[in-house]
Amino acid sequence: LAPLPLRERGWGEGFLRVLVLLVLAATFLWWYFFSLPATLFTAAHSHLLLDRNGRLLSAHIAADGQWRFPELESVPEKFATALIQFEDKRFRTHSGVDLLALARATYDNMRERRVVSGASTLSMQVIRLSRGNPPRTLHEKALELLRAWRLETTYSKDDILKLYASHAPFGGNVVGLEAAAWRYFARSPAQLSWAESAMLAVLPNNPALVHLGRNRERLLTKRNRLLERLYQQQILSKLDYELAIAEPLPETPHPLPRLAPHLLDTLATQQPQGERFRTTLDVELQQRINTLAQRTGEQLVLEGIQNLAVLVLDNHTFEVMAYVGNRPVQDFGADQGHAIDMIQRPRSTGSTLKPLLFADAIEQGLIVPDSLLADVPVNYSGFTPQNYNRHYHGAVSAREALARSLNIPLVNLLSLRGVEPFLLQLRQLGFSHVQRSARDYGLSLILGGAEASLWDLTVAYANLAHRAQQDAQHQQTYWQRGRMLLTDTAASSRIATLSTAAAWMTLDALLEVARPGDEGYWEKFSSSRKVAWKTGTSYGQRDAWAIGTTPDYTVGVWVGNADGVGRAGLTGTQSAAPILFNTFSLLPPNRGWFQRPDWQMGKVDICRDDGYLSNSACTTKTVHIPLSSHFARITPYHQRVHLDASGQYRVSSDCESVANLQTRDWFVLPPDQAEYYQQFHADYQPLPPWRADCQNSDAPQQEAVSIVYPQDNIQIYLPRELDGKLGETVFRAVPQRAETLLYWHLDNQFLGTTQTFHQQAVQPAAGKHHLVVVDEIGNRAERTFEVLEK
Repeated sequence: LAPLPLRERGWGEGFLRVLVLLVLAATFLWWYFFSLPATLFTAAHSHLLLDRNGRLLSAHIAADGQWRFPELESVPEKFATALIQFEDKRFRTHSGVDLLALARATYDNMRERRVVSGASTLSMQVIRLSRGNPPRTLHEKALELLRAWRLETTYSKDDILKLYASHAPFGGNVVGLEAAAWRYFARSPAQLSWAESAMLAVLPNNPALVHLGRNRERLLTKRNRLLERLYQQQILSKLDYELAIAEPLPETPHPLPRLAPHLLDTLATQQPQGERFRTTLDVELQQRINTLAQRTGEQLVLEGIQNLAVLVLDNHTFEVMAYVGNRPVQDFGADQGHAIDMIQRPRSTGSTLKPLLFADAIEQGLIVPDSLLADVPVNYSGFTPQNYNRHYHGAVSAREALARSLNIPLVNLLSLRGVEPFLLQLRQLGFSHVQRSARDYGLSLILGGAEASLWDLTVAYANLAHRAQQDAQHQQTYWQRGRMLLTDTAASSRIATLSTAAAWMTLDALLEVARPGDEGYWEKFSSSRKVAWKTGTSYGQRDAWAIGTTPDYTVGVWVGNADGVGRAGLTGTQSAAPILFNTFSLLPPNRGWFQRPDWQMGKVDICRDDGYLSNSACTTKTVHIPLSSHFARITPYHQRVHLDASGQYRVSSDCESVANLQTRDWFVLPPDQAEYYQQFHADYQPLPPWRADCQNSDAPQQEAVSIVYPQDNIQIYLPRELDGKLGETVFRAVPQRAETLLYWHLDNQFLGTTQTFHQQAVQPAAGKHHLVVVDEIGNRAERTFEVLEK
């Protein structure tokens, strides 16, 4: 083939050159367009905990060991001005590269035959920081120039300033303006002075200067030179300049605040993607309660009690005002459980659920606050509850039983209500740890057989306070949730199952709980505040609780050992209650008290003696009850009896003329309740005996003999004496009249007789037994029980 003409060959080569140039240009444009990653900085950030006004409460160091706070939302004006004057005067006007500065730097470097100036703009420095500060080469410099132009087409000037201020090194392991402001000056960047802003502006230029043990004079000189330039540019007045250069450099770095470290740990675990947690806490209140917890905690340590927690909620917004997850210490360490957030840990509830049962029983129409509940030894299929002081009162009002935290009456009330429906109520209220079946919990549920966290309990009491102060126009249908973060919502999806009236009646009863120490005289001082409150102590004295509420705030306190070790003397009243009332003293005073919600209450007439509806045989009084309660329980304790002319004996129309009958209304308790009741009520009068000629009357007879102990089908252990020998158990019975002679028989064997004091000490063998007690005229009572071997 003949070769192409030269003219044709020239055209072909030119085409190839153009094609190559176009490909190179397209490649360059493609590279330029995609030269910036979608995210410039991917390094891990510290977790921050901020109060409601953005003030720092606590911080976690980043995963790589750097104090690198999340990116700033804005750069304070003082720092921005100082930085631009020091690093990049024409930052606001150039497009990423300062050509004048670049020309000057080139001339200076050529004259000195070494690199004395880099002419890096803030945009170029952002690129360099995002690439991890690679070695300074001409190739790297060219890449910085190109990427800086690209950066300027993507980000605004303010955004570039934020990127620089958030990622510039400030010495040691401090990265970013915000971390530097807190480390060196213990405050936020917005609160820095001109001198402080100028010092931080010069640091990223040579962060090694920040070693506070050396180069202090050089750092001071650079700072003052920048301040002088700001003065010459008329950015600073003469007075501001003179004050600024008079400020000393910081001596040592400040530790970052640790005001709520446990809350930060909890939030970081619950929301690992979160970085800047804006909470509802108030930093001043948090500091004061931290001081209180630290001071009290040091006293408790002397008693072998290592841990405590305090939570404060606003009852109107359900915002957390203060959160002390554990006793404040300098170093969590690896022992004593100080690192555990005890506000969120489930613990035995002790007696803290009793007010919720009280409110639920009122709502269901089972009781009113004045209703009597039995307080005598009782056994439920092997479960034998005891009052804390081991005393019995025979019968007490529900209000008194709650105020004095008596176990037996509240167990009886739970038996009446039912464990399953009460469990449903607790779950509806938000008790997230109560997940077992009613059979598993049994009646011990009300005495600490369940577990709950201080968070759940405090929120529940806050809901009581919230419900108690609603009016007819502002009723809320749902229970509220506690709010830790400003972005949280309070309303939950759980329908409120207590009326305003039931909540108010419960808090009114809790006002009568006796306060510890000098607080017991609170009513005598005009400066004292009302607090509806309740304590709790778990089995084995492992947990001490105190929870109180006012119309504005609810405070929850837990005291104990995180490892579950009990301590003698650890009780809600002695250990937790003082912290509760000291915490309330740090809160604003009450702005009033809960007003009785008459709009949601009706009136009923109840017997004055026992708190049940009248059967026309008692003296009545009028009380308020919730309209929704449908209380309809007729008194079981009042009888209409007939006495003879002397008034000393009961008679009937079968043995006495109607004309001679006296009709009386009589308050009559069962014999086992009456024996204990009359020890506390001297005015209690037992029923008069039947007159001898009326003993065979067809009139209804009261149980003549009642066995107090043992109860039917009970299982018992015989005690061991100090010498190791098997001890005796003491049986007790109650006749209608104490002087009646009683005959005791065990398994058809005669034990003896008693009169006035009806107790019989025996030592039965292991196994099942049958006890019979007979009075002198043949009335009898029987019990079957079992003695267990240890």
